Amino acid sequence: MKAELAAEDALRLNILLAGELHAVRIDEGTMTLHALTPKGEARITLNRNCRADLYLMRVRELLGGHALDSPGGYPVHLRHWTRMGHASPKNLAALLKLGEPEAVTAVALAPTLDDELARRAWWALPTMEVARSMLEHAAVRQGRMGPVLAGFLIEHLPFEEDPILAMHSIRAVIGADLLDDTAAEQLWAKARRRPHYFIGFLEHRPDALPGGTPRELPGDLLALAAAGEPWARLLARCRSASGQSFLAATELVMEKPPAPDAVYLLLDIVGNYFAALRGLEVPPHMKGERLPDAQAMAALAGLSDASAAPILTRTSAVGALMRRHLEPLFAPLQDHLRVLRGSPP
Repeated sequence: MKAELAAEDALRLNILLAGELHAVRIDEGTMTLHALTPKGEARITLNRNCRADLYLMRVRELLGGHALDSPGGYPVHLRHWTRMGHASPKNLAALLKLGEPEAVTAVALAPTLDDELARRAWWALPTMEVARSMLEHAAVRQGRMGPVLAGFLIEHLPFEEDPILAMHSIRAVIGADLLDDTAAEQLWAKARRRPHYFIGFLEHRPDALPGGTPRELPGDLLALAAAGEPWARLLARCRSASGQSFLAATELVMEKPPAPDAVYLLLDIVGNYFAALRGLEVPPHMKGERLPDAQAMAALAGLSDASAAPILTRTSAVGALMRRHLEPLFAPLQDHLRVLRGSPP
């Protein structure tokens, strides 16, 4: 026999659904339903009369029937579709009323997410995954929720055990331009012990990195750089204070990447940094004593995630074992980085 809601729960839930409802979350441990309304939060303690999982299923069926006209709750055919970020804009508000964490994640991924829906989604499921996803949206980054989400990610970064997820948290915050100078300096300092932290800086602030000491550029190259000549301009970029920090941080990441995702991302970032030289011949003014710099920049310009694929697709190794597999690729690249830093091997 199918479980039915306790009479008192059915009454209170129907009264709740008759009013304006913004979002629902369910604490399965305490069997408590929390509701976000325009007047604040409401709470209903559920009085189960059968197994907890069956009773919660019945509660969610009622919520789904009201929000999506789906008597079965969160429709199975919608789960994969919405998780991939394809939820219909008109359904986003409704998905937050289901008491389903998966539905909230779908809202966080939706390209039409706005600041108000982000506020409701954050109330319903305040997790690092949801924060990272929502910071991908310009409307959220630029709204009231942007600083809230960025602050949460930085505050909880020390508790993130997965280095790749920590890397993505930093990328999300820096990419959203929501990291203040003090926090940025602290995070940069911590990255010396956790080099994968550098990746977000390299990706989003390559020309505004702290700590570097500029190297002098000969006068003829300065003039060529000012005129827009690509080789001289890129060498000037490398020899700036930020450029020297970029090269040093890249070398540190190469020494200790935690997992393939960090490797692929780093190689893309470095390749993009030097991309202006792709397909160009070394000009006369970059030969002679300057040839090592030119060869280093040309080699780094050819990098992308595909550079590591022949190695990483043949192994499931991470950490130290993965780094040993990568030595044939990374050793010459690190030599090129040292040349551009003025400390050749």
